[in-house]
Amino acid sequence: MDLNVLWDEEKYADFILYLKSISEIEYKKFHAKLTSTKYEILGIRLPILRNIAKEITKGNYKSFLKLCGSNYYEEVMIKGLVIASINDIDELMLYFNSYVLLIDNWAICDTFCNSLKLVSKNKECFMNIINNLLKSNNIFKIRVGLVLLLNYYIEEDYLEYLFKIIENIKSEEYYVNMARAWLLCEMFIKYENITLKYLENNSLDKFTINKTISKIRDSYRVSKEMKEYILKFKKE
Repeated sequence: MDLNVLWDEEKYADFILYLKSISEIEYKKFHAKLTSTKYEILGIRLPILRNIAKEITKGNYKSFLKLCGSNYYEEVMIKGLVIASINDIDELMLYFNSYVLLIDNWAICDTFCNSLKLVSKNKECFMNIINNLLKSNNIFKIRVGLVLLLNYYIEEDYLEYLFKIIENIKSEEYYVNMARAWLLCEMFIKYENITLKYLENNSLDKFTINKTISKIRDSYRVSKEMKEYILKFKKE
């Protein structure tokens, strides 16, 4: 299907038929076990979705975004990938907040966040956006904020800020605390000595600290000796 077009309702209807035609039943079953979502999963692998989004961005992607629906998981994923490819921050922000509201699972959240390369060039601008996301009561708004920090802010200048964020978020939500643990793990891998001092004196809940330790121990970038040492911080 030609994706480099000026989109109208007829072309978009054909696009949905195209997505259905390239779906895989077995992959749908597999992915449905990994991802809890209100959207119907068709069963299309992420590299294919990325290629589709890339082709759409070569054409009139604005007309696509106006028509893009949210009945299918893959629709929402492609929409996020197209939005994430926008390289002007003012234009990106026309879509950002409304798109975040569509996110209801870890896969769409994390894929969208790690595709937003514009963040790395506009860190200070995005700080306000991230801070607002972290104040939300919405699980996936908070996770978007945390995963953006994970992808683009693990630098020495931001470490104290990141420790405060990890410490101050109080949540019992699995996807929030997994993101906190993932963020802290990556901080440990990149800044071991500084993060080790934090682990020695923190008030993290049992789930988050134990998941952090588990993730660190799973990493091939951490020495065997350190993997053993950090077990002392595990909470029973």
